[in-house]
Amino acid sequence: MARRRFSVITPVYDPPAEVLRSTVRSVRDQTFANWELCLVDDASTSSHVGEVLREVAASDPRILVERRTSNGGIAAASNDALAMASGELLVLLDHDDELHRDALRIVDEAVAAQPDADYVYSDEDKIDESGRHFGPFYKPGWSPERFRTQMYTCHLSVLRAALVDEVGGFRLEYDGSQDWDLILRVTERARRVVHIPRVLYHWRTVSTSVASGGEVVKPFAYSAGTRTLQDHCDRVGFPARVEHSEEHPGVYELVPALDEHPRVSIVIPTGGALGDVGAERICLVTRCVGSILAASTYPNYEIVVVADTTTPAGVLGELSDLVGQHLRVVPYDLPFNFSDKINTGVLASTGTHVLMLNDDTEVVTPSWLERLVMYSNCPGIGAVGAKLLYGDGRLQHVGVTVSGSLPQHPYRGFAGDHGGYFNVVHVASDYSAVTGACLMTERCVFDEVGGLSTLLPHSFNDVDYCLKVGSIGQRVAYDPGTVLRHFESASRAPEASEAELQLLRDRWGSVMQTDPYESANFHPGSRHQVPPIYHADGTVLI
Repeated sequence: MARRRFSVITPVYDPPAEVLRSTVRSVRDQTFANWELCLVDDASTSSHVGEVLREVAASDPRILVERRTSNGGIAAASNDALAMASGELLVLLDHDDELHRDALRIVDEAVAAQPDADYVYSDEDKIDESGRHFGPFYKPGWSPERFRTQMYTCHLSVLRAALVDEVGGFRLEYDGSQDWDLILRVTERARRVVHIPRVLYHWRTVSTSVASGGEVVKPFAYSAGTRTLQDHCDRVGFPARVEHSEEHPGVYELVPALDEHPRVSIVIPTGGALGDVGAERICLVTRCVGSILAASTYPNYEIVVVADTTTPAGVLGELSDLVGQHLRVVPYDLPFNFSDKINTGVLASTGTHVLMLNDDTEVVTPSWLERLVMYSNCPGIGAVGAKLLYGDGRLQHVGVTVSGSLPQHPYRGFAGDHGGYFNVVHVASDYSAVTGACLMTERCVFDEVGGLSTLLPHSFNDVDYCLKVGSIGQRVAYDPGTVLRHFESASRAPEASEAELQLLRDRWGSVMQTDPYESANFHPGSRHQVPPIYHADGTVLI
């Protein structure tokens, strides 16, 4: 007999009878026929479970049933289901959820189009006990950084069976977070991860599910998640201690645990301008540098100030008094060009990591440099940015998207504690770009892509830089735990020009049509029920 394309893995423990029947029916009604359903009863205490399983097994030879003699937990029952499976692709389905009727057909088409796909995930929604659909989760493309701080892929998850076997299947000690643990180990080795932007899975909110009750129902799941992520970080050498957020269930924070502290060159272009911060008229660059010195706990950095020759001598003297021998002042006597000033500062720097920093910023997080180095020093990450707040505490920057050939700041102007769609503001994520107001990159990456483009003197030079970083196979990360205030445009008036935007589009038009980290479902005219879409200025588009 030919090998099955899909094996659906479903551990079963005491679901309501009609819910279990609905779960099985959602598999049996699939428009793609080459599947088997592997059901393992984990010694359920309710007699109706055995009756339903005998009934459904008799109804279709593709439905396989086994019963454990003792309750072993989700991972143990799932491993028993794996042992039954003959399919080349494994589909994870909980005993109280449902598949979209076209789910397997759509996944089959996606894998046929990308045969090296080892992990496939889709969008999902929820269904309540009356069958009402709500709460759709339209997900971004594959984001290793987000997956390290939130189990965002969740359902539907489809994994290549050979790779699951290679990594050893489910691990019993991570019950409650067993899927996340398995998928982390699979994606560490996967050739390709594919996201299908379709709702193919319906997560039922019964009283015993995390979807319904969260941490109150399954507090052990979040504890297991912490251990799962810590094991992953230790396994891949990501230098962090994992903590679960007390404020945001399902969100995890990576606290730097650096083994080394490579030298960081903080490059700050300035003209020594004054600006209004609150009710105070101050010199921006001295306030910026003062905040670095007062707040930073990182032991190995230098400050490179690229100063216009018109910068007041008193400002330079004050900087020298503040910083001492760790200050480098590079004179700049050309018309304003942010890109050229950064490039000039980098040439004069000595660090293995470069931090571009606006002079109208102020450090909030003491471990900001540790956090940025944690990402910048990670293989595969070419640039990392921070959460920036306006002076009044509103969000200014939490990553940059480029859909429709227009760079935009999601949630700009929203309240500083706004979490965004499915906590996206609170979790580390990959983005197409981050702002150059605070951007760290390895010096070798900066050199490889040729630094910032001097053809973009005022605007979009940071977006262009990040897209160049992406073009050499490096990711661009956003860290929500690194927080600075940004008194944007206090040092100079915004000078974004249509000519610079057009140059960016000429260079990256095909790349910028669709942002891989922004769901394609978020657009006017979508036939899905979607959350509001916002302009960059915070006004509602739809």
